[in-house]
Amino acid sequence: MTAKNPLSALSAFVGALCAAPLGTWAQNTPPTERWQAGVVLDAASTSRGLALGARDQGVGLGHSDVLLRGAFNEHLSGEAILGFHTADRQLEHHLENAWVQTRSLPQGLQVRAGRFASQIGYLNELHPHTDDFTERPLLYRGFLGGHWYDDGLRMNWTAPTPFYLRLGAEVFGGKKLVPQATAESGNRVTTLNLKVGNDLGRNSSWQWGLSQLNNQRVSPLAEHEEAGHSHGHAHSHAARFTGQKMQVSDLVWKWAPQGNNRNQQVRVNWEYAQVSRIHPLLDPSLKHTASSVGAVWRFHPAWEVGVRTDWARVNQAEVHHDHGHDEVEVKQGRLKENAIMLAYKPSHKQTLRLQLTQQSARHGHAEEVVFANPAKRSIQLQYVVAFGAHGAHAY
Repeated sequence: MTAKNPLSALSAFVGALCAAPLGTWAQNTPPTERWQAGVVLDAASTSRGLALGARDQGVGLGHSDVLLRGAFNEHLSGEAILGFHTADRQLEHHLENAWVQTRSLPQGLQVRAGRFASQIGYLNELHPHTDDFTERPLLYRGFLGGHWYDDGLRMNWTAPTPFYLRLGAEVFGGKKLVPQATAESGNRVTTLNLKVGNDLGRNSSWQWGLSQLNNQRVSPLAEHEEAGHSHGHAHSHAARFTGQKMQVSDLVWKWAPQGNNRNQQVRVNWEYAQVSRIHPLLDPSLKHTASSVGAVWRFHPAWEVGVRTDWARVNQAEVHHDHGHDEVEVKQGRLKENAIMLAYKPSHKQTLRLQLTQQSARHGHAEEVVFANPAKRSIQLQYVVAFGAHGAHAY
């Protein structure tokens, strides 16, 4: 999707701030916090595109970007990211980030305004170039468009506790999650999230998260003749399966000898998501659900191996027009995905990854196809390289 829609007034204000003369802002800023620029390139060769995937068959660019970030002064910092990738052999671009954030509020408070990625789940707020696999889990690709960013406002509170405890609330316009909404819909998407974490002795640590999304934007039901096409489009940045409520729970555990992950590390990640109240016209008991479990082992400073298994169960509704009478039909589908990867990382700015992915799909009835053409086998060779500054690797 190209950046054709105008930004909100809030994002325009943020962009104006970022375009201001940097010397004026940086006069009293320490050198280590002044403005930095960077580029991340993600190139891959894919033998076959995945159902709900973001990469075309053949050679193309994945989630790449140009980044500018730094501190305006001791009170405000900012970031702008222009993302780009190839889709259907065309180069597409979009303004992914354009925000300002406080640096000096008391009592552990922090406020961010502009365009940014939501904190929902574990992976969404992280930049895709830090991912352990070539594609994000099914729950992100199906329910959040892979990497959901939007125009909005965020407030976080980090508690003064001996363990990590963060509470957050976000308000978004929601047009990036649900671009087209019914006339009766509201115009707001809100999230609440909790993060808790701590060390387990000297060798391991953990983090648990719980998120709630409330969506006022209701997607129109697909017409019968359009069924399968919208969900088969591999490059939409919007959610494929939506609802008014979404809950996500995530748990991460990491192990490294004496806490030093340079030579060895084990990372285990589990996530579960449930989307309810799919549409006002449908049975309120219908839900979309998805889960992901993955593990990565760094057995050498430059080598990692990982496995991940995902599944998603969804209910796709469509409208049939029959002799002037409209009927709503619900199709049920299940998609399962298994992946194994081997990665070579000669430095923290380079990754060469080889991945094998297998998919299988099941549907309620033979004629009810929700996931068309799942990839029985897909081989992907990916190379990610960063120049200059790039997004931080969070927990």
